[in-house]
Amino acid sequence: MHITHILIPAVEEAVRTIFGVTAPKLEFQNTRKDFEGDVTLVIFPLLKEIKGNPVAIGTQLGTYLQENVALVSKFNVVSGFLNLVIDDSYYIQFLQSIYTQKAYGFKDSSASEKAVMVEYSSPNTNKPLHLGHIRNNLLGYSVAEICKASGKKVYKTQIINDRGIHICKSMVAWQKFGNSKTPESAGFKGDKWVGNFYVAFDKQYKTEINTLMQEGFSEEEAKKKAPIMLEAQQMLLDWEAGKPEVIQLWKTMNQWVYDGFNQTYANLGVNFDSLYYESDTYLLGKEVVQLGLEKGIFEKDPDGSVWIDLTSDGLDRKIVLRSDGTAVYMTQDIGTAIQRVKDFPDVGGMVYTVGNEQDYHFKVLFLILKKLGFDWADHLYHLSYGMVELPSGKMKSREGTVVDADDLMEEMTQTAAKISQELGKLDGLSEDEKQKLYKIIGLGALKYFMLKVDPKKSMLFNPEESVDFAGNTGPFIQYTYARIQSILRKADFDFSQPDVTPPVLHPKEKELIKLLEAFPGVIQNAAQAYSPALIANYTYDLVKEYNSFYQAVPILPELNADLKKFRVQLSYKVGEVIASSFSLLGIEVPNRM
Repeated sequence: MHITHILIPAVEEAVRTIFGVTAPKLEFQNTRKDFEGDVTLVIFPLLKEIKGNPVAIGTQLGTYLQENVALVSKFNVVSGFLNLVIDDSYYIQFLQSIYTQKAYGFKDSSASEKAVMVEYSSPNTNKPLHLGHIRNNLLGYSVAEICKASGKKVYKTQIINDRGIHICKSMVAWQKFGNSKTPESAGFKGDKWVGNFYVAFDKQYKTEINTLMQEGFSEEEAKKKAPIMLEAQQMLLDWEAGKPEVIQLWKTMNQWVYDGFNQTYANLGVNFDSLYYESDTYLLGKEVVQLGLEKGIFEKDPDGSVWIDLTSDGLDRKIVLRSDGTAVYMTQDIGTAIQRVKDFPDVGGMVYTVGNEQDYHFKVLFLILKKLGFDWADHLYHLSYGMVELPSGKMKSREGTVVDADDLMEEMTQTAAKISQELGKLDGLSEDEKQKLYKIIGLGALKYFMLKVDPKKSMLFNPEESVDFAGNTGPFIQYTYARIQSILRKADFDFSQPDVTPPVLHPKEKELIKLLEAFPGVIQNAAQAYSPALIANYTYDLVKEYNSFYQAVPILPELNADLKKFRVQLSYKVGEVIASSFSLLGIEVPNRM
């Protein structure tokens, strides 16, 4: 129970008793560091019901609380803020109450009536995963874990874009330049092997365009007449017609890519509960268009195309079916959303992890689904995130200048090794232990750096900066966790039971316990905001406070046995919450560093 759960009814009773009115919604916040107090009641909202001077009102309420609530030991009023000092006994009892809770802060998700489906990754099968996919996967996976910890049942999914002209480009290029080699025979990871041919296609396409332009064609004409593009377009038609040899090549090359993706996902530490494929879903939604026409939600133009007019909703007219009867991406997304609820009937909402260039698309999609009458459409959310850039600038897939996800993870491991060796952080460990740690530190640095930034913001990713062992970084937090584990190993007594009650708390102990108390609320806020950044920055605040505590008071050198045990127990619980927080971000914590 958070202290505000005790204070809210007490303040409401005080307002009724002193002023004879019902209190409006109460606003509490943490007391600012430069004032004495633990919890602050903001007086200004009360002025809607209580006329008078905020300082006088705060003083009357503070006096009442001090006299009637045993846990309120002191108070002071600054302007319109009532700062309350909470007795140490509350925080000591609180720590004891959570000490043996292994999943403290997490709610049981099995009792949730409605599930949420979180979609992320959703790559194309013509190239390997890159830096942008890393942010996408880390955000989606972390949001899913946070929602689960908040008490929701969660399904993780992706839709794999496995059809279309971009896929056929890689297929044509492999036929031309692959010499019948497979990833195994060529010594390549499958997705990288296929991605090379996507780049090769673009290179050949540009060469053919230049040749045609030299023959007198305009650039626009050359783009249409380039032989390799005509071959790719014909291959798409053959795929749609089900030509056996094209389907077989498509299946073979896609499997190469899936094998590669699975390696990357395993290294990144993300997973999925279900997979959808565009080749299965691209026809979905067409029957829904007919239903929408009958209901008057959609309208047919003279050329036979079907549209929805959203101008009255501040959007525009959107096509949902072409004049030749073929579906567009919007139609497919409508059908896929409906199919997912059929496949998972307990789904009551969905989260789409997709870059902010698709903001408008999802506004239209969600509005159409609402107009079609699906009640779950009120619980759809676009987890819109900004692009990731490196100090070297933007990436382009066709030109082969993307930052490959596997290469980046390997670079992070090497960077962690280099910095660790320079700092002498891992002296005394075996080479095998060091290699495992380099990966944990490197990936932890990558994930934390990506997730500490608000998802909506674009970001510049600097690998060297992310592996700094000081400041708001993953390695700094991991190092503090390892420091706590070292203390626990050195403790020569049993600290498994919370059986020690110090008469008074050191201010640093109290601040730490207050931060532990906030953890469940941070999980709930992060789940509501779909923001792993709230978890990341909470963990950093907790670690900063712990390091301040570590510097300010003796722990193992403490001569008082009971006080020593209490501080070790407090350290133990802080370590557990760090590990829990990082698990929500998909980050491992090492026992030694």
